Amino acid sequence: MPRPKRCRWIAGQPLGLYLKPQGIPLRFLEEVCLTLDEAEALRLADLEGNHHEKSGESLGVSRATFGRIVESARRKVAEAIFQGKALRIEGGVVRVVEKRTFLCADCGHGWPEPRGTGRPQACPQCESPNFQRAPEERGGGRGRGGAGGPGGPGGAGGPGRGFGKGRGFGRGGGGRQF
Repeated sequence: MPRPKRCRWIAGQPLGLYLKPQGIPLRFLEEVCLTLDEAEALRLADLEGNHHEKSGESLGVSRATFGRIVESARRKVAEAIFQGKALRIEGGVVRVVEKRTFLCADCGHGWPEPRGTGRPQACPQCESPNFQRAPEERGGGRGRGGAGGPGGPGGAGGPGRGFGKGRGFGRGGGGRQF
């Protein structure tokens, strides 16, 4: 059985849910499904021209995983174009996130950072390196209590929770399946 997919971060949903050849009713066309994370990968790599490393950070995955996602997306788009199929954009385990919020442990200052810019070096107010993501933004952990973790689906702590009192660490969980 394959591992469950981790939640991936996207900046927003595409405006159109279907793209199809002109003049042919949708009911007569075969469909190719492009997931929301694949559409986001195309936007980051091809529209914005970002490198895979930076795009992977934005999506919340490794560079290699990002490469596989964008390769799959390009294959599906090419299939729809060259075989005259409708392209449906939906699905995937994603979370729409615009910004991240960090909280300084020394001075208590909280500040937003745009997604995809990397981790800040220090608190902008007191310049302390002792800070972390705001607790309400953290996901369910890296394999600790998420789907398929300890105790089966939902894990020991329930869905979307890490160890302890529901405070997750890392990037997993907390996503929404479309």
